[in-house]
Amino acid sequence: QVQLVESGGGLVQAGGSLRLSCAASGRTSSTYVMGWFRQAPGKEREFVAAMWWRGGATYYADSVKGRFTMSRDNAKNTVYLQMNSLKPEDTALYYCAAAGEYYSGRYYSTAEYDYWGQGTQVTVSS
Repeated sequence: QVQLVESGGGLVQAGGSLRLSCAASGRTSSTYVMGWFRQAPGKEREFVAAMWWRGGATYYADSVKGRFTMSRDNAKNTVYLQMNSLKPEDTALYYCAAAGEYYSGRYYSTAEYDYWGQGTQVTVSS
């Protein structure tokens, strides 16, 4: 089991920045990929960013590329999502997720992820 706790959400004006954190605990040694997803009211959960837990490529949705940066601190078992140039359409509940030994390469799919945090709300005002 892996437990994930997100933090760092809040209310920000358009053009502003926020940094989300996701602290992982439990069997993190079995984690392959960490991902960030978001879900706006009335919409499906969508992929934002993902990265290999032990290093390697980082992937981004086209809608956030160039504005968001995902990073990790393995010593702290924490991943981050730095969000700059925020837009009202970025408003959503942001989730952290972990994919384990059954990961098959579809980093953008919610079905790949075994563990989810409770989410942290990001609201961007215009």
